Amino acid sequence: MTYRIRVELADTSVSLWRELDLASDLFLDDVHAVLQAAFGWTDSHLHRFASGPGYYSQHAEYYLMPFEVDEGEDGVPESQARLDEVLTERGDTLFYCYDFGDDWQHVLTLDAVHPRDAAEARAVCAGGEGPGPAEDCGGVPGYELLVAANDPRHPQYRQARQEYASIFGEDADPAGFAPTAFDKDAINAELSWLALDKPVSDLPARLQELLEAVQLAPARRELRRLINDAEIDKTVSMDIDDATRIVRRYTWLLDRVGSDGITLTSAGYLPPVHVEAAVADLGIGEEWIGKGNREVQTLPVLELRESAQRAGLLRKHKGRLVVTARGRSLAKDPVSLWFHLAERVPPKSHDVVRSQAGLLLLIAIAAGVTDNVNAVIAEGLGALGWVGASRRPLSAMDASFTADQTNAVLRTLGAFESDPDEPWRRRPSADAVAFARAALQSS
Repeated sequence: MTYRIRVELADTSVSLWRELDLASDLFLDDVHAVLQAAFGWTDSHLHRFASGPGYYSQHAEYYLMPFEVDEGEDGVPESQARLDEVLTERGDTLFYCYDFGDDWQHVLTLDAVHPRDAAEARAVCAGGEGPGPAEDCGGVPGYELLVAANDPRHPQYRQARQEYASIFGEDADPAGFAPTAFDKDAINAELSWLALDKPVSDLPARLQELLEAVQLAPARRELRRLINDAEIDKTVSMDIDDATRIVRRYTWLLDRVGSDGITLTSAGYLPPVHVEAAVADLGIGEEWIGKGNREVQTLPVLELRESAQRAGLLRKHKGRLVVTARGRSLAKDPVSLWFHLAERVPPKSHDVVRSQAGLLLLIAIAAGVTDNVNAVIAEGLGALGWVGASRRPLSAMDASFTADQTNAVLRTLGAFESDPDEPWRRRPSADAVAFARAALQSS
């Protein structure tokens, strides 16, 4: 169903309301995001929903934001309460308090219920009146003062300017806290950006788990938007010529190991003769400086062999490197090999942060991020609660290192290309986008 909901900001002499059409099955954490957009808030403070006779009623039931859940407060998490569980009949009300200092009280009233068209957006602003308050403007009294002080047509404009100057000083400019004019189109553009039309339940399980692991709502919505941009619902196809080109290094190694296998060095590396062959046959000398005869010092060869093992194509057995049964079946089928590799990134690992970093890398690439991919990963890992030494935020370099196993597969597939204007900069190619999208589609 679609709920027509009128949201009024309480206790203001200025008429300040928004009319919203919301999918009745939205959870309250998403309704929170809608209200932030509708009134121009920036989600910079705590908030809480309540049902009952009034927000401060002793009979009120509260729905807690993630911070309150983590603090062990009593109540139902807002992420587990649906709108149609707290509003059921016309005239029902729900209360939403934002910024416990300024105490902005929003009253949500269910005005109408309509059958829902699956094609319609899950959150739409249908109308409204009154400018939205600025953050930290001093609650309702400060808001009303600023409304008058920023509008030369207001009957109390001159008096409000004088009062503002007397409180904050002659040099203080009330324009710095000017209310945001009501703009329905701008609000709807912001609501579209929230990506509410793609339910989390429609995503592959590991992406659902990744989103659920992000505790703060703004960061979770940002990640959801990035996943939305990744368009993982698009069908990914791969023709044999492209697949042959992309997986060339893996098929070369599978052929090289062959049915007899390769005896490894005592330290467990490929012998120099095979490293030299890889450098010569695969053009590795063009991308790597060095003699190219020791695997441990020739990173592209090391990544090729180790990533093939992690993908289940090769394994070590009694000091020898041998092709697995799966590797043999894929050696002559480049398309199936390409999909097999995609299904196995990020590689399975007991190290959760490596897996999450790999997923974030794939999401960023599939979403078309070409600059500062590692910065996107670092921000995502921070939202998941990971920090570096001395509890400092993770850097882009930290992120690159943490996502190294997934990066190794992408590099081996030749998924990065040089920027024509900045040859030293490597950016994800169209091949990388297709591979990342296929990887994300797997459960």
